[in-house]
Amino acid sequence: MSTLTALARARAVASAVAQPISTVRHVHVSDRPLVLIPLALAGEASAPLAAMVGDDPGSARLLVVAQPRNRDQRFAFAAGLATVILGYIDTFRSAVEDASSGADREPRQRFADAPQVLVPNRAGIGFVRLLGRSTRFRRSDGEYAVDPAVPVLGRWLTFLAERAEYPGSCLLLAATEALALHWASGQSPVEDLNLAALLGWVDPPSGMTGPEAAAAAEDPLTCPPAGPATDPTFDNEVLAPLIAACARADGDAAAHRAEASLRAALSGQLTPTWKLMWRAVGLLRGLPPGGRVAPRWDADKDAFTGYVTYLGEGGPPQPRRDSAVAAARRLDWLERAQAGYAIQRALDDPLVMAEYRMTGEAFAGTVTAAEPGRIDGTGRRRKLRPLITVTTEDPVRIEAGTVLSTPGRPGQKALVVSVYAGRPARVVLELSGGMGRALIPVPGSVPEVGDRLCYTALSDSYQRSWPFPAREQTPWTHGGPPPEYVPADEDASEVWS
Repeated sequence: MSTLTALARARAVASAVAQPISTVRHVHVSDRPLVLIPLALAGEASAPLAAMVGDDPGSARLLVVAQPRNRDQRFAFAAGLATVILGYIDTFRSAVEDASSGADREPRQRFADAPQVLVPNRAGIGFVRLLGRSTRFRRSDGEYAVDPAVPVLGRWLTFLAERAEYPGSCLLLAATEALALHWASGQSPVEDLNLAALLGWVDPPSGMTGPEAAAAAEDPLTCPPAGPATDPTFDNEVLAPLIAACARADGDAAAHRAEASLRAALSGQLTPTWKLMWRAVGLLRGLPPGGRVAPRWDADKDAFTGYVTYLGEGGPPQPRRDSAVAAARRLDWLERAQAGYAIQRALDDPLVMAEYRMTGEAFAGTVTAAEPGRIDGTGRRRKLRPLITVTTEDPVRIEAGTVLSTPGRPGQKALVVSVYAGRPARVVLELSGGMGRALIPVPGSVPEVGDRLCYTALSDSYQRSWPFPAREQTPWTHGGPPPEYVPADEDASEVWS
């Protein structure tokens, strides 16, 4: 937890309402997200019990497994879920757009939008991952055949779960994480995993404080757990007798009545969370998006387009485990993405940038002197190099010779000429770029005396990846070259978990 977040939590306790820790929205929220609320049977790893799913707040589809330990009913549930999710995904495969491929390259095409699946919490993402692993190797023919859509669903769920590990990706998003990224509650981060309690702090009902709303959300009768776990009391007193009744039912009429009772009970467990999810969507939509949210969503659209192409070309299911080289590449990819995402959020949001100002990696101050027409006569040709002096109360731990930038002027660089580290500190900066091609700067391109700016050494520019060996050149210390994947009957025998 950062210092400012800790301060915001303390202020939330004092004011009895969650405090904003961002000025903009750092996640993409689709115009038509698909909300998925899964429930799993207690004591059975990834055994689906029910799911409420849909892309319309007024039209939720409830899928129920009357006998969660019955293999055929499990895969019938997966087939029903595949109908909804794959149908939703297919709606994004019609419209395309041109995307830049870099300088001197022909534009490429990608899908104009991508699907977005919202789950209540991080545990919901874990359920998606396990369900994908349990279904992507299944066969649609031979012994234990399943509906042809089931293995396709497994591949898509695995893709979404893997993409969810990528910092800044929003193809699969947990509502609690998205809310906690923008508001600090007066409870612990563990308690923030409860969607109802977190929303109680962020958006308490009229006449209630945040703590009161969060306390009320702890009552499983009015706010059942947001999945995939169920309340133990509900399991023992309601769910177990209903499942037993479904198992004992003799005849179609009795089975229908028993299953109807089970569906009604599970609907009562899921409907409150369904409403909370759409409340969370509305709160997030109420924040203005950050400037770098759209480029990150473009990266998600590229990933979606690439996976559609991969499936269309007959690519095999994702392996159970990455090879040594693939794992190393993925770790490097995730580490660089995490660093870049943190910097992008800071460049978009003054509240996030404040953390870097506290550590001396950035400073904000007022321009107290400026030489907008200064010309550098050294070298072969004369260059426009204005000087400005920024006076700041922030601690400055940036040395002369460092190149800085300011979020409001992304095309302009500032070289630190000198630093007077007093209180207040004075930093002399030499500017380059973003001022036109002439020796007279474009009006407004050079900060004027009295302007308040923030300068930082942070940069979200492209960083080249470390070179890794080819797959067939995996060193013997890491097991040597891995064998090529060959589909086998053992794939379909993997346990559900």
